[in-house]
Amino acid sequence: MKIDVLLGLQWGDEGKGKIVDVLTPKYNVIARFQGGPNAGHSLEFNGIKHVLHTIPSGIFHSETLNIVGNGVVIDPVIFKKEIDALEKMGVDARKNLHISKKAHLILPTHRLLDAASEAAKGLAKIGSTLKGIGPTYMDKTGRNGIRVGDISRPDFMEKYRFLVEKHLEMLRHFDFKFDLNEVEPAFLEGIEHLKTFVHIDSEHVVNKAIKEGNSVLAEGAQGSLLDIDFGSYPFVTSSNTISAGACTGLGVAPNKIGEVLGIFKAYCTRVGSGPFPTELDNEVGEKIRQIGREFGATTGRPRRCGWLDLPALRYSIMINGVTQLIMTKADVLSGFEQIHVCTHYKIDGQLTKDFPFDIDPSIVTPVYESLAGWNEDLTGIRNFKELPATLKNYITYIENALEVPITIVSVGPDREQTIEKAVVLIS
Repeated sequence: MKIDVLLGLQWGDEGKGKIVDVLTPKYNVIARFQGGPNAGHSLEFNGIKHVLHTIPSGIFHSETLNIVGNGVVIDPVIFKKEIDALEKMGVDARKNLHISKKAHLILPTHRLLDAASEAAKGLAKIGSTLKGIGPTYMDKTGRNGIRVGDISRPDFMEKYRFLVEKHLEMLRHFDFKFDLNEVEPAFLEGIEHLKTFVHIDSEHVVNKAIKEGNSVLAEGAQGSLLDIDFGSYPFVTSSNTISAGACTGLGVAPNKIGEVLGIFKAYCTRVGSGPFPTELDNEVGEKIRQIGREFGATTGRPRRCGWLDLPALRYSIMINGVTQLIMTKADVLSGFEQIHVCTHYKIDGQLTKDFPFDIDPSIVTPVYESLAGWNEDLTGIRNFKELPATLKNYITYIENALEVPITIVSVGPDREQTIEKAVVLIS
């Protein structure tokens, strides 16, 4: 057996949570491999919307083991709120949720540093979710971090106080008001709550599952264009969101990666700052935003909307080794007479299909091709054959341009509003 990877191909918010939930019955293990509570994976079923930030999206399937991998950063306060919300729904996450001992913890002072740093940047801010993600990964790479396995050690509070004092010294360099006493009690309560879960050496558990023939799906967060190395730097997240991140975020070898399922919207969105070649800062973009309910699941911020960007998608497919594509939110484009697709960029008067080092709008001009739209309401359709001919043409057009098959088309937020165009292969 090999481990499959599911991830986003754009700037996040592609619908990963829903698709993981739909595919979970095919897998024995679902494992998050990077990111933290800056993620907002939305799932909807039985008329109820659920938003998960840290917990893998397979948690509603009690027979599947869910793992928070070593590459994830955990805020104990947010984690406790997630668990409390699940318990109110009758979900006992302790039965099928295990946490890596090597996952790093987000301290209250990490969040304060995040907010202070972002405020100090003024107009140059990157659009951080202010969840403390960046400072936590900085401490991880600086070898100062505190991990889940540390909370059971007798010197935990000593390590915690030492790191907090370091952070407080850093905060003194900012013109930023804060009161640690207001936020620290909830963190310490969250630590005690976190102790009640099973902590594991996740790399051993995942590799053993693979060796014993169990199917494993690695769940990514954010999107490929937010990758710390390959995204639109510096307007990116602090982790590797691409398929290679599953290797380091779970401790599996590259030759253990099987299918790579890449998710993209039928159009593009982006939250926060950063270049966005196909952005529609007009009434069309606003129409997509309102129909698609494009507001951040984590921050509530309105998402910037634009047409589909094939050079960016092709780039994401290349660096991830995508073997199957999943298109979401096809229903949102119903009612558009014409749908535009960016096929090339024009840079210095030359056309290119490649995603360049810099996609600043002063450098890159998108070149579009128009396709016929569709007017039908797709939300009640459950069979691919029943989709409008123009939507089928749109799907075929994308498949031909990207040379990767689309196996799933989503036509609404509910798990039932998911159409398998072709058999989804699992390793």
